[in-house]
Parts: sequence; structure tokens; C-alpha cells
Amino acid sequence: MFKQFGTAGLWIATVLCALQCAPMSADTAVPAAEIDLRLIALNDFHGYIVPPDEGLAVPDPRDASKTLTLPAGGAASLATLVQRLQAGHPLNAVVAAGDLVGASPFASALFHDEPTIQALNAIGLSLSAVGNHEFDHGRDELLRLQNGGCHPRGERGRDTCIGGDFVGAQFHYLAANVVDRVSRRPLFAPYEIKTFTSPGVRALHIAFIGLVLQHTASMVLPSGITSLEFRDEAATANALVPQLQKLGVDAIVLLIHQGGSTSGSFNDHRCPDFSGELLAILDALDSAIRVVVSGHTHQAYICRRGDRLVTSAGSYGRLLTAIDLHFDAASGALRAFEADNYPVVNAAIADIDSETYAPLPPDAAVAALLKPYQDLSTPLGERVIGHLTAPLLRKLSAAGESTLGDVIADSMLDAAQKAGAAIAFTNSGGLRQDLIPRGADGAISYAQLFAALPFDNALVAMDLSGAQIKTLLRQQRRFPQPRPLQVSRGFGYSWSAGRLDGPSVKLLGEPVLASKTYRVVVNQFLAEGGDGFEVLTRGTHRVVVGRDLDAALSYFDAHSPLTPSLPARIVCDDCVIPDTRH
Repeated sequence: MFKQFGTAGLWIATVLCALQCAPMSADTAVPAAEIDLRLIALNDFHGYIVPPDEGLAVPDPRDASKTLTLPAGGAASLATLVQRLQAGHPLNAVVAAGDLVGASPFASALFHDEPTIQALNAIGLSLSAVGNHEFDHGRDELLRLQNGGCHPRGERGRDTCIGGDFVGAQFHYLAANVVDRVSRRPLFAPYEIKTFTSPGVRALHIAFIGLVLQHTASMVLPSGITSLEFRDEAATANALVPQLQKLGVDAIVLLIHQGGSTSGSFNDHRCPDFSGELLAILDALDSAIRVVVSGHTHQAYICRRGDRLVTSAGSYGRLLTAIDLHFDAASGALRAFEADNYPVVNAAIADIDSETYAPLPPDAAVAALLKPYQDLSTPLGERVIGHLTAPLLRKLSAAGESTLGDVIADSMLDAAQKAGAAIAFTNSGGLRQDLIPRGADGAISYAQLFAALPFDNALVAMDLSGAQIKTLLRQQRRFPQPRPLQVSRGFGYSWSAGRLDGPSVKLLGEPVLASKTYRVVVNQFLAEGGDGFEVLTRGTHRVVVGRDLDAALSYFDAHSPLTPSLPARIVCDDCVIPDTRH
């Protein structure tokens, strides 16, 4: 058995048993040809205990050249599929690759994501890597979600500890490359070894390592993670391999919150055009790490990278991955593996007679668990807050502008004008859902707006020089993929994809002058230097002027029905901005 070390939130190694525990030296089982183990994996759930508005695109069984959109997701249907994937596979474990919470919809976020943690407990999740969004509300809140306790800003019986104390996650977060700067110890266990036994066969000992992308610190509020260091992914995992091999594990599985993308569908095993930041990590990993469960990009894929299996189940609980591992019964060596993604279909599709796309009945226990939260959140969430004549979309133009970004930036500007602001900037990654009217009158609900702006960011007005504003715009291009800012009315600029020495910038038709001071407003994430916009930490005469969601509510109240305008504030004739929203 492995020994436990440390205090709350820190375990160095723990053995969990699928059926019954056995010491590592035990090998008295009756010989058999093969031992089969199934991993059931998810990632980027983001608190979607209720089905997301956006369905799942799947190949049309009637015409392989077309796709159709399935109603998919929801914790109760997810639980049913987990049970079906477990059937016939007595050795199994449910694991995840991070972003289980954060940027969550109203039904979970209203209660500080406690219903999501409880639903995942009920589903049987045992291990998860941390994701960048696990840190959205800082280190202390993540530790509370793991260890339990009521939210310090909550009100018992209203938005935290519904029905009694919140006990926290019964699954364990893993974070090998997240280290406390003072103690130099991982925030959570770097790995966990799970032992699987069944009568007549040798025990299997599988090590699971958990990692988050190294750039997490630039993607969350810096003030919430000042005590943490995020280390190189591959180097951290590789350093653990010799230790795990000395312990005699039969296989090493990596749960990593970093990902890639392909041009194929979610079950295209050819894995066409596999690309992304994950690939360099995969190529640097020790060969002993044969199976990688990934996430972050919200893309679904089943890929092979050399002799390694790499999977992702997309996002929002619309897919689950079944990974089947086959071990030599005598030696415990991993012989083979394969995987498939399965849709979490929650409603029947007209004219589709397909067993693969048959709806999953909701699990009664999970549905009952979530009902009190839904009963409280639904009346608040369904309140109409405004009207649109057309959808507001996050989709970026080639130059990096979106219709939703324009409106949110304008709402921030309106909220900050009393503080003298003339320009607003917001990050496109902070816009989490399109605003698509429901019904003929174009109504938008509070829950929809909350899903678009789930981070509850304060708005910070500050002074910047024209030179600093131009630096800010150049800093959009510092990363492998641009992180475009959305800008308010009256402000605009043009630039070239091939020239990074400074775009032309204008405010109300006049050039922005390097030596002149301008009053701007940004959200708190950007004000603290989030997304690498370090220049914003040097803004002066800073003052909080409200919150982003409140500003958007006031804007809709003043301007409904609102008609989106065509993106024209950012001009770039030769730009192609990729989608970087995660």
C-alpha cells in the first residue's frame, strides 16, 4: 500500500481499488491471457449540469457527407451513459482532464459550482487533472471545492451549502506541475496509483499523473494564484516516471489539461491534420507514458501519436470517451489499446433511427440531486433582460472582432463614462456564449447573459498614454496564437498580419497620440495583466466603476431592441485570426 502524506489538499500517493485491494507483490492469481481495463473520460465540463444550448455536430447516418446537430449533455444523461459504458467492464475508472468547473452556466455558478461537484461525485468520477478554469476564483476556492465547506461570501440555504454542509469533491484533483512557491510542494498530489483486482487474475497497478498547461498563470486572475508556480508539462511528467517504475506500476496514464485539434469528426480515428500546443508536449514525453487524456481546446478526437493514444471528449459533457486497455495477464504489460467517443444524447431526433444516437434516459438519482438547485435558479435565470433583432456572436472576423465583443465593450464604456473613460477593451476569451434570441420577440434571458459573462469581473478605469495603448495592441500578438481584444465604439485601428511594429490607431476619427493621456476601462482580469497584457498593470489613477454583468444588463435595458452592427472597428486586409476561446 502507499502511504499518505501531508495536510488537506496534498497527497503524495494513494491507492484506490476498483474491486478489492491487493499488495503490489501479490501475483497468485490463476493465469489468464489478458486483463481488460476501461477508462471513461471527460474534460471541459464547465459546470454544464443542464444541457448546453449548443448541441453536438455528428455525422448524419442518412448521408455521411452531411452533419446534424444532436441535443446533447446534461449531468443526468451523462450519468446514464457512464453506467452503460461500465456495463460488462468490471475493471473501470472514471477520470477527467480538467476544467470541470469555471465559466459555468447560471444553474451551477449561482451556487459557486457546488452542484457540479456533487453531480460528478454521484456519477463516480475518481480522478481529474486541474484545468486553468479551476483557478478562476483563486487557489483558496479550488481548495474549498476539493475539501468542502460553505462559500465565505455565500448565504447558507440560498447560494451555498444547499440542504446541508458542502462536503467537497469525493474525487481527487491531481496537479503535478502546480507548486506552492513557499513550500515547494505540489498544490495537489502529482499522481495517484489505482489498483484494479478481480478474482482469478493478477492485480493491475495504474499510475495517473495530472497536469495543467504551463501558461495557466496568464489565463486567470493573477491575484488568485500569486502563491503558485506552473511548471513545464513534459519535464514534470518525465521526472515522475522513474519513481513510478520503481513502485512497479503496470502503466502510466497522463491526464493533461492541454489539447489539440483535428479536421475530422469526434470519432475519426484517422485523426486528420492533428495540430496544437499539445503535440510538442506529446513528443517530449517519456515513452513509458502510453495513454494521454487531454482537454482545453474543446475539440473531440481519438488520435495516435507514435506509439501513444491521445483522446479528448470535446466540451460541456456532450461526449464521453471509452478507452479500453488490454494487459498481458502474466506480465502486466500493456499490449494494446483503443478508444471511441460516445454522444450524450438527451432527446430524440426526428426521423433518425440510429442506436448510436438514441436518447439516454436521465439518471433518477442525479436528477433528484440537482432538482433543488434548478428550482431555485430557473425563475431567476428565465427573467427577460432585453431583446435582440439578430444574434450576437463570439465568432471573430478575420481581423479579430465579434458582434458580441462590440456590444460588451460598448456596455463597459457606458458604465465608465462617469469616470471619464473614452475607450473600453475586453478580452474575447472572457465571452463564453453567443447570445441567440429565443422566440419571435428576440428575448434574451438573464441566464443567457450570465453564460456569456460568467466571471463576475470588476471594471477598472485607468489612465494610459497613447504609447501604452499602442503597446497594448501589439501585445495581442505575443503568443503563438493572437489574443484579440474587443474595442468600444469610436475607437478603431488597422494593422497588417505581417507587420507588428504598431498599427494605426484612432479615437473618434483622430489619431491616438503617443504623448497624450487617455482614460480607458478594462475588466479586472485584464487590469491585472491577464492574457499577457502586462502594460495594463501600469495604468494610473485606477478606480473600480462597477461589474461587467451589471454593465451589460444596464446596456440592454437602455438599448433594447438591439440591432448588431457589422464588425468594422478593427481592419486587417491580410489577417486570419484563429479561434482561441477555451
